[in-house]
Amino acid sequence: MTVPKEYIYLDNAATSLPKPRGVAEAVAGAIGRAGNPGRSGHALSIGSARDLFAARERLAELFGFRDSARFVFTENATGALNRAIKGLLRPGDHVVTTSVEHNSVMRPLRRLEGAGVSVTVVPADPTGTVAAAEVVAAIRKETRLVAVTHASNVSGAIQPVEAIVRAAKARGVFTLIDAAQTAGAVPIDLSALPVDMLAASGHKGLLGPQGTGFLFVREGVPLVPLVEGGTGSRSEDDHQPDFYPDCLESGTPNSVGIAGLSVALAWLLKKGVASVRSKEVALISELLEGMRQIRGVIVYGPEDPAKRGCALSFNVGGADPGEVGRRLEREAGILSRAGLHCSPNAHRTLGTFPQGTVRVSPGPFTTRKEIRACLSALRGIAPG
Repeated sequence: MTVPKEYIYLDNAATSLPKPRGVAEAVAGAIGRAGNPGRSGHALSIGSARDLFAARERLAELFGFRDSARFVFTENATGALNRAIKGLLRPGDHVVTTSVEHNSVMRPLRRLEGAGVSVTVVPADPTGTVAAAEVVAAIRKETRLVAVTHASNVSGAIQPVEAIVRAAKARGVFTLIDAAQTAGAVPIDLSALPVDMLAASGHKGLLGPQGTGFLFVREGVPLVPLVEGGTGSRSEDDHQPDFYPDCLESGTPNSVGIAGLSVALAWLLKKGVASVRSKEVALISELLEGMRQIRGVIVYGPEDPAKRGCALSFNVGGADPGEVGRRLEREAGILSRAGLHCSPNAHRTLGTFPQGTVRVSPGPFTTRKEIRACLSALRGIAPG
């Protein structure tokens, strides 16, 4: 699966391209033989069930957790976050979150706020980084959940999730990490990090097809299913199963997309997330250094590339970000993203609301030549 030759793809924070070799072929192969997993006893149904099992086992291996049943497949990170937030919180509960969260966290919380859940939003600093001590200080007696993004999709800032999770756990508070920007790109070990729930998309750092994602739920988290229905298990009972993953996986799953995700996970396991991380930090470092030398370019987020994910937001003087993005594509074939990136509070934190930013985000297949081409294009756009 390749990017057309006339383009340089730097929008991996939205969705990764290209995909590893074999992902597209796995999707094409699965769609030609996709039975309904768990719903029938014939060969094609069993084959699709095996695809799901293989992907689930690879997720467990990638994230260092023994029980693969705790990984629930979802349609994307948004679906996973909604299952976590709406499945746990009830009127009278209190939740702590941050000012750099994606709308996939903030919009469910705002809806629940209208139904009796109270929300504290802890402000991040001007780089988009939140202080763990301030998040912990916001916990109170009725706090049920602390929800934090692992890395901002705007500033790229990696948050101190380990300190937050451990402090919340010591206070008996559940934790949720939005790992949409880090899963597959930053090492995460769930055997060492005691987070209760972790949500991620399959189509970003995990390099799988769109329409895939997962929610990890540790044992002991009392989630109420957001959707109930057919699971293929205990069909004699009209009550939802109480065991994982079935209790949170109602309806026919995207077995075709998950077959592709499974191949992507196999690639990541062979390559190593630490290796991917090392390469992406080097690419971000080159972008940061190059942009600092271009007059008129304003870069947001931490200066240290090791404290960032792979999302890098910038503006060019007073130019409209949308126009800068269009010029990058039109003049150099650079594919970026411009605007508010579904994270308005992050932009308020950075001082870039309402105009937004231009965001570039390399991935594991991005080359240094492509980074240099991006910097060259920016030099041509920035004021002399």
